[in-house]
Amino acid sequence: MDAMNTAGLGARRNEDIALDLLKFVAGVANVGRTGTSSTGFIATGGAKPDDHVAELLELYGRCLKAVEGKGAGK
Repeated sequence: MDAMNTAGLGARRNEDIALDLLKFVAGVANVGRTGTSSTGFIATGGAKPDDHVAELLELYGRCLKAVEGKGAGK
């Protein structure tokens, strides 16, 4: 009975881990965000929303490959 209670607690799917990694990397690198202006600087037109989506999907694919151990050189 203990095995049934703890069976799903520690296991996470690769997709979930890759999504968390995507959120972290995108937040740190400002991937997928529109340009904002700050003091003395004016944001340019920036990329279209479709470009942001494509960028995030590509990054998710790279994160998933990294989690699965299929990164560069493998």
